[in-house]
Amino acid sequence: MMLKALATTLYMLVVFYLGYRGWKDTKVATDYMLAGRRMHPFVMAMSYGATFISTSAIIGFGGVAGMFGFSLMWLTFLNIAVGVLFAMTVLGKRTRRLGLALDCLTFPELLGARYQSRFIQGFSGGVIFLFVPVYAAAVLLGISHMIEVSLGIPLETAMVGFTLILALYVITGGLKAVMYTDAFQGTIMAAMMVVLVTVTYSKLGGVTQAHQTLASMAHLMPESLRAGGMEGWTQGIRFGTPIWLTVFTTIVYGVGIGVLAQPQLAVRFMTVESDKELNRAVLYGGVFILLLPGVPYVVGALSNAVFYETFGKIAIVMAEGNYDRIIPLYIERIMPGWFSALFLMAMFAAAMSTLSSQYHVGGTSLGRDVFHKALRLSNGETFKVTQMGVAVTIFMTLVWAWVLPGSVIARATAFFFGLCGAAFLPAYCLGLYWRGMTRTGAIASMMGGFAVSMFWLLFVHLKESAALGLCEAVAGVPSLAAAAPEGSTLWLLQWLDPNVVALPVSMTLAVVVSRMTQPMDAAHVARCWRYFR
Repeated sequence: MMLKALATTLYMLVVFYLGYRGWKDTKVATDYMLAGRRMHPFVMAMSYGATFISTSAIIGFGGVAGMFGFSLMWLTFLNIAVGVLFAMTVLGKRTRRLGLALDCLTFPELLGARYQSRFIQGFSGGVIFLFVPVYAAAVLLGISHMIEVSLGIPLETAMVGFTLILALYVITGGLKAVMYTDAFQGTIMAAMMVVLVTVTYSKLGGVTQAHQTLASMAHLMPESLRAGGMEGWTQGIRFGTPIWLTVFTTIVYGVGIGVLAQPQLAVRFMTVESDKELNRAVLYGGVFILLLPGVPYVVGALSNAVFYETFGKIAIVMAEGNYDRIIPLYIERIMPGWFSALFLMAMFAAAMSTLSSQYHVGGTSLGRDVFHKALRLSNGETFKVTQMGVAVTIFMTLVWAWVLPGSVIARATAFFFGLCGAAFLPAYCLGLYWRGMTRTGAIASMMGGFAVSMFWLLFVHLKESAALGLCEAVAGVPSLAAAAPEGSTLWLLQWLDPNVVALPVSMTLAVVVSRMTQPMDAAHVARCWRYFR
C-alpha cells in the first residue's frame, strides 16, 4: 500500500506540473481550444492515442475479452488500420487544412463553417455535449473500479475524488494542459502494457503454450455463453448468433468505424502546424495502439487460463459475473505487488487522458458551439463561457457515473462511438472530399442518422431498450424484435448494433439529398478548398 501511495503521489505531482505549464501557456481562445496549433507530432500522437484508448478499452473491453476471447483482436486491427492510418493520413490532413482555411476551433464549428450553417454547429455541439458525459461516465467508472479494488476506497468516494482532481487542471488549462498531460500519461500506459503482456505469457509457459492451454479449456465455457454462440476463447463465435452480432456489429464495427467521427480525436488534427507532423505522428500512434488496446484484449482472454490454473475458476466466475472487474482482479491477484502499484498509475493515466479530453470537448461544444455561435448568448465571452461548459460537462459525467449499472463500460463506449458515426461521419468525410455536398444534404444526413440510431437504441437493441424501459411502456415488450419468433431473422435484430442500420441511412441521405438540392456557393467552396492540393 505504501508503494501505491508513493507512486500515485509522484504521478500526481507530474500531472499538476504539466497542467500548470498548460495553464501558463494558455493566453487566448486558440490556446485553450487548439493548443495554439503548434503541437509536436509526438505529443499530438500520444495525446490522440491516450484519448482514444482509455480505461474503457483496458478495463471494459479487456473484461469483455475475458468472456469472448480473441475475437476482440479484430477491433485492434481496425483501431490501427482505421483509427490511426486512415484517420491521420486520409482525414487528418484535410481536417487540418479545412480548419485553417475557415479558422475553426472545434469539430462542430468545422462542420458548421463548411456548410455555412449555425444550425449544424449548434446541433452537433448539442449532441456532443448531451452524450459525451455518458461515455465519460463509463471511463470514470472504469478507473473508480480499479481504485476500489486496488486501494479499498469506496466506489462513490473514488468517483468524486478523481473528478475533482481532473476538474482542477482541465477547467483552467484547456487543451494545452490536456495534451501535455496526455503525452506523459500515454508513455506510462505503453510501458505498463509491455510488462503486463510479458509477465502473462511467462506465467503460462510462453506464447505457444499459453494459447494451447486456453484452447484446451473450451469445455469450461459457461453454458449461457455457449448457448449464445461461443465455441471457446480461441475457437471463435458461431456466425449469426446473438454473441456474434454483439461482438462484430457493436464492438468491432461500431467502435472500429465510429472512431472516425469522434470530435475529441478529430480536433487533434488541427493542433499541428503541417501535414509533415501528421505523417510523423502515424508511426507513434500505430505503435501505441498496437500495445493499447492489443495487450488488454490478449491478457483478458488469457486471464481465464491463469485464473483457472491458480484458483480453479475462469475469469467471469472470479469477477462474480461483472466483467468490468476481470482486469482489476487479475492485476491484484496475479501480478506482482510492485506492478500493481505501477499499473494503478497507468490506469490513472488512461482515465485522466481520456476524461480530460471528453470534458474539454463537451465544454467547448456547449460554450463555443451552442451558446456563443449557434444561440449567440455569450456576449463575446467565449473563454469564460467555455470554462463554464467544461464545469457543467464534468458535473453531468459524475451524475451519469452515479446512476449507470455495473458491466456497462464497454457498452457505453460503443454507444457513443456508434452515435457519433451515424450522426457525423458522412457529413464530415464527404465535406472534406466532395465539393457537391450541400448544406441540406448535411442536415438531412445528420438528423436522419441520429434519429435512426436513437430509435434503434430505444426500441430494438435489447441492451439499451430493456434498460431504458420506453419500449416496454409503449409496446409492452423490452424490444420490438423480441416479439418475433425465437431464432428468426427479426428476433436476431435485437442484438444488431444501431450503427449497422443508421450509418448507411445517413450516408444515403447525404448523397441523395445533396444531388437534389442547390449546390453551395462556389466562392465559399473555393475558400474551403484553398489549402487542398
